[in-house]
Amino acid sequence: MSKGSDRGRKQNDGKNGPSPDARRKQIIVGIVMGAIVGVVLGALTQFWLWVPAGLAMGLATGAIMKPPGTQ
Repeated sequence: MSKGSDRGRKQNDGKNGPSPDARRKQIIVGIVMGAIVGVVLGALTQFWLWVPAGLAMGLATGAIMKPPGTQ
């Protein structure tokens, strides 16, 4: 393969992804951010079901996002 075709590929350097600690921290940060968003939306709209929706959004975001420091 030429160098140009490898441009879009991620180089792993022997690592199979982020460490479990980094993944756990990312999930926790996502849940906290989702809780904050849910509480703020719930307070603005006076509809308390935004809190579980915010938690679900934060959990999904934390699970999908790549932890900082990984390439």
